[in-house]
Amino acid sequence: MNRSALNFIRKLRMHHSSFKKRSVINYGDTYNVINQHEPKKSPLTFLGGVRSLASAPFYYDTDDVTDSSSATAPFSLDKLYNPTEEHCQIRSLIRTFTADQVEPQANHYNKHELLNIGLFNQIQELGLDTLTLPEPYGAGMDATAVAIAHEELSYSDPGFCLAYLAHSILFINNLGLNGNKAQKDKWLLGADSSNHSEDNIRRIVGGMCMSEPGAGTDVLGMTTKATPSDDGKGWVLNGQKMWITNGTLDGKTTADVYLVYAKTGPERMDISQFIVSKGMDGFKLGQQIKDKLGMRASPTAELVFDNVFVPNENLVGEINGGALCMMRNLEIERVALAAMAIGIARRCVDEMVHYSKERKAFGKNIYKFGQIQKAIAESYAEYMAGKSYVYSVANGLDLQTQGNSLDTDGIKLYSASMAKNVADKAIQVMGGYGYVGEYNVERLWRDAKLLEIGGGTNESHHKNMMRDLARMNSLLA
Repeated sequence: MNRSALNFIRKLRMHHSSFKKRSVINYGDTYNVINQHEPKKSPLTFLGGVRSLASAPFYYDTDDVTDSSSATAPFSLDKLYNPTEEHCQIRSLIRTFTADQVEPQANHYNKHELLNIGLFNQIQELGLDTLTLPEPYGAGMDATAVAIAHEELSYSDPGFCLAYLAHSILFINNLGLNGNKAQKDKWLLGADSSNHSEDNIRRIVGGMCMSEPGAGTDVLGMTTKATPSDDGKGWVLNGQKMWITNGTLDGKTTADVYLVYAKTGPERMDISQFIVSKGMDGFKLGQQIKDKLGMRASPTAELVFDNVFVPNENLVGEINGGALCMMRNLEIERVALAAMAIGIARRCVDEMVHYSKERKAFGKNIYKFGQIQKAIAESYAEYMAGKSYVYSVANGLDLQTQGNSLDTDGIKLYSASMAKNVADKAIQVMGGYGYVGEYNVERLWRDAKLLEIGGGTNESHHKNMMRDLARMNSLLA
């Protein structure tokens, strides 16, 4: 086990030891109870209660079905999802953190369209935001660890997980991979005392600015421009960015720092990447995007750049080299988004199974009806197919390279639609109860839809995958 990963796991364990065995959180009219089954609340029980797909395909605790409590994933699949002891420990610890800290707050913050900053700070204290960075910046973990973190967090709160993704993958991983030492020391270590102190070294919240009001899938058609300043000491940035995750934290100002893509030359690929931080003259919040269908605990905004002076030292990588940075980071972003879909699907299958064992109709539990069996069995098979695809790709992904777009597009294309469809089946199985927020699956259905749009639309994945497939003589080559 490498030293960075060992230190990271020790930190997680220390946090784990402080968890309460049972946590009840009161948010006014919202109560969430963990590790205690209450039939008229969320039907799912976490650690210490009924086993879920986290540990076994199904676990029946009724008298009239076979007890399969000893059932676990086949050894080969377990090694696929947790290839090393490091991965196994990280999954276990993040799962416990999610059950104890993330689950109780999910419905409240989604309902009120707020990011839970206190919980976000806990993620930073644990070092989960620098998961992929080598020492001295982070844990030195791989794409599989990224998939694990995003799957586990999304099991309870995909909206919160999306904000985490924007900070940890779109900002931190990108800067860690493409930035120079001075930039990484300043923003990833807090070494610049003029901006950070030891007390708030992990408190900044970052994001990435790529999409624009008129440039989404056609990202190279962006119109935001950076032109050299007259004195040669920097660049002047003008334009707008749209749909920016973590674009604001309070609805009034921007978050702390962003990696911003802008055109720096006449050619389509002439794009560069800049660090833009809160408080720079001309950099401001345009509007917070409210009333979204899903991912409501993840703040989204329009950001405006009006003659923003960006010093030369804030250029990340080479001039006109931003497109390569962008494409390289898209691959791990899509692994993370696909893993979020796996977490959503796993939760929905767990909820369906548990509900079907409690709900009775015509004198018997509804899991005994063929229609319900079909919905749950097909959902489970689709979830397992997606999970196996995601982890097979993640296990082979090198974060230092690019050129893996066929399957990073593929896992997101399949998993996003799979998660939405599984959530839809969960609503149908649960009927009226599935249609209301108390039972969670309607929120997961709304969250899942974003995965077919953000980080690349389904249609863009079709285009990219067909481009790559057309270059191959056969799938065996």
